[in-house]
Amino acid sequence: MTKITAAITGVSGYVPDYILTNKELETMVDTNDEWITTRTGIKERHILKGEGLGTSYMAVKAVQDLLKKTNTKAEEIDLLICATTTPDMVFPATANLITAEIGAVNSFGYDIQAACSGFIFALATGAQFIETGKYKKVVVVGGDKMSSIIDYTDRATCIIFGDGAGAVMLEPNTEGYGVLDSILKADGTGAAYLHQKAGGSRKPATIETVQAREHYVYQEGTTVFKFAVKGMADVSAEIMERNNLTADDVAWLVPHQANKRIIDATAARMNVGPEKVMLNIQKYGNTTSGTIPLCLWDYENQLHKGDNLIISAFGGGFTWGALYVKWAYDPK
Repeated sequence: MTKITAAITGVSGYVPDYILTNKELETMVDTNDEWITTRTGIKERHILKGEGLGTSYMAVKAVQDLLKKTNTKAEEIDLLICATTTPDMVFPATANLITAEIGAVNSFGYDIQAACSGFIFALATGAQFIETGKYKKVVVVGGDKMSSIIDYTDRATCIIFGDGAGAVMLEPNTEGYGVLDSILKADGTGAAYLHQKAGGSRKPATIETVQAREHYVYQEGTTVFKFAVKGMADVSAEIMERNNLTADDVAWLVPHQANKRIIDATAARMNVGPEKVMLNIQKYGNTTSGTIPLCLWDYENQLHKGDNLIISAFGGGFTWGALYVKWAYDPK
């Protein structure tokens, strides 16, 4: 029996028009462009403005463009998985809002929340549905409106995050292309170092939690950095070793865009040169679930059929992992 794999057959992305530069941040908090660039690699980030616009707004834009690029009708979609840390609402799932907006009347959908690892967790999950042979078209979306949970008086976090969304199409393949392997990890003891204090069932919203500014991202940067460097680097090297890949075999490292120093450490551990590393943190910042599909979107024209990609991420919680993907098409 021929093995079915889940191939990425299209990719798209969307970022809002408004650009928040380091120079503008200098007027908001005690920081400067050189400090931000040196420590993170970020020069600017896109922010979603407009009343009533949530993550689904950006995701819909990305998916609509994806359908156009892949010549797919919305009613042909079997499943849509949305990776997000900033859902439009607690319920219903943001995925359901997206499917309704695009007219995917024959699909079901749900959200995955794994912080910055959300997209790779969702991609690995979506691939399983394709591999069963039951589903033919699965859309995986990663997107976040991080500006909705960022405290712009906290210079430790407000410099890092931006808003954006990206999406990929997964379809069956019998030629050996697509998602070939995954290593996914989680360690809940890391929750203490990166979380949102209030707004969940453990600590529902009250006047007091709002006044205490507990609905924003809380991060102990030094601790998270150390865990992220080790987690992303180790798992990326592990998946290469497990699949007998050398640095020469890898066409691209597609890393979560959290911090350029973390990305550099991961590439070094893999013995991969900077020319093989997808990097767009300088213009988008950390869009959480959106970073990896936005990288694929930006670099799509440089990808060729048969390219070996190592996709890796690290997120709050802690969550982390890596995927081995063989690219399925040449530049269009």
